Amino acid sequence: MPFYENKRRRFLKTAITGGLVTATGPGLLAMPVSSHNNASKIKFNKGDVVLFQGDSITDAGRKRDNLNVNNGQAFGSGYAMLAAAYLLNKFSDKELQLYNRGISGNKVYQLAERWDEDCIKLKPSVLSILIGVNDFWHKLNGKYAGTVDVYRNDFKALLERTKQQLPDVKLIIGEPFAVPGVKAVDDKWYPEFPEYQKAAREMADSFGAVWIPYQHVFDKAQKKAPGKYWTDDGVHPNIAGIQLMATAWLEAVGV
Repeated sequence: MPFYENKRRRFLKTAITGGLVTATGPGLLAMPVSSHNNASKIKFNKGDVVLFQGDSITDAGRKRDNLNVNNGQAFGSGYAMLAAAYLLNKFSDKELQLYNRGISGNKVYQLAERWDEDCIKLKPSVLSILIGVNDFWHKLNGKYAGTVDVYRNDFKALLERTKQQLPDVKLIIGEPFAVPGVKAVDDKWYPEFPEYQKAAREMADSFGAVWIPYQHVFDKAQKKAPGKYWTDDGVHPNIAGIQLMATAWLEAVGV
């Protein structure tokens, strides 16, 4: 059995014995996926801890040995840094504490492996998660054999675990996205990848999270400029793309 699968199964076993995993299969989520974001906007309160989590798109070259709060090097050079800078400027009277703990290459089960240290321990009051592109993309090079059901079930277990330990946390979930026709994103991505996007949306609806429709954002942006203007490889946003993402994030949370 591959090493990653052993690790993922250990994670699921822990979740099950802890009472975190419930039903699976077609009836996993009873709430229908809507076309609108029905979650409340985020109200930022004094002393709120805001945590950005995800893969390389959130990581964005941050210095991982720098664990300081509200620190530029600890945030890297991506959308999370731009969004955090705006929040700190707009809410300068609220003493917000902002962290970035994205790690390049992560899939959901890898978030789960480090969740106690990189999420629960920080006790975020606002938690933003963007995860999923690697859960699909890494299958294409044969180094990962997950499925959309694995992604959905792992994500659900992670969010249930989070809400159990942080019942008042305000969730934000970003849609995994890809820009077709730009380097890495070719015909092999379709029609499967949109199923991962649908699963992420199901998670947002089920857990009452603010939803950020990044795919729509990038699709709309291509009416102004081609895909390669916003991303160099179809997955990672460039300087224009990170501004696009940060703007979408801020608009979705209502600031």
